[in-house]
Amino acid sequence: MTTTHAHAPEHTPRMHMAKLAPEVYKAVLALELAAKKGLDPALVELVKIRASQLNHCAFCLDMHSKDAIAAGESVERIVQLGAWEESRHFYTEKELAAIEFTEAVTVLTDGFVPDEVYERAAEQFEER
Repeated sequence: MTTTHAHAPEHTPRMHMAKLAPEVYKAVLALELAAKKGLDPALVELVKIRASQLNHCAFCLDMHSKDAIAAGESVERIVQLGAWEESRHFYTEKELAAIEFTEAVTVLTDGFVPDEVYERAAEQFEER
């Protein structure tokens, strides 16, 4: 018996920002560099992977997983990231705070980041 599965079509880029709006693209890159300054590159990639999971972006998942591995991250921790709440023992308190904060910012269902999530992140990272 053969089972067929309906698949959603893969998304292709809708616009090429670097070509269409180079000033905007450069500004986004500058923001990216400023935002991750002083942070562990592997942690930055874990955060990007989690946001990409929530946003269902296959392109970003592929890119950030490869970048995380290049930054020294383990495949096991990348795989467990989708179930981080049940896999807390894989991550440090700082990493958990960053992952939880990322999730709260990415999925603003209540319109704001909950105070307790913000406070846990604030305890682990400098205000800057």
